[in-house]
Amino acid sequence: MNQSDLLFLVVILILLSTLTVFVVQFWRSRRGGGEGDGRAGWWEGPWDDDDRKR
Repeated sequence: MNQSDLLFLVVILILLSTLTVFVVQFWRSRRGGGEGDGRAGWWEGPWDDDDRKR
């Protein structure tokens, strides 16, 4: 196994892991449906509470 083979394997591994992360994130967002499950999206954090009128 020479250096170009190793580089090819590393690139393939990175691409596969990136694709896996995207698929899992998409699957989790679709499964939850985003309504009534009590979980906020990744864009919603505790800082959103500061904008509410008391």
